[in-house]
Amino acid sequence: MRIGELSSRTGASQRSLRYYEQRGLLHAGRTATGYRDYGEDAVVRVDNVRRLLADGLTVDDVRTFLPCLDRELAQEPVCAPAVEVYQRRLATVRRRRDDLDQVHTRLASQLRHWGS
Repeated sequence: MRIGELSSRTGASQRSLRYYEQRGLLHAGRTATGYRDYGEDAVVRVDNVRRLLADGLTVDDVRTFLPCLDRELAQEPVCAPAVEVYQRRLATVRRRRDDLDQVHTRLASQLRHWGS
């Protein structure tokens, strides 16, 4: 399938698809006329890449998932290379949540002090 169809089927912009290809997350063959040509497996791969990026993983983190990207990640028994990445990301999210909790406490305290 051509890039426009893959974009329509996944919701990813054509620019994003080219970026994923540049970063080694997506592979495309070429037609005789030089157009990108993607297989059906590209749909699942792009969906997985988008989900992982939306979860706050970096492109380098997502690259760790390469052996697993062509299958539904949620249905995969375990994507062994990804466990450490998930653990690191979860620790980062916890630290940020704790930082936000502290900010919330300070702001609420100041408002109480002002009588608002």
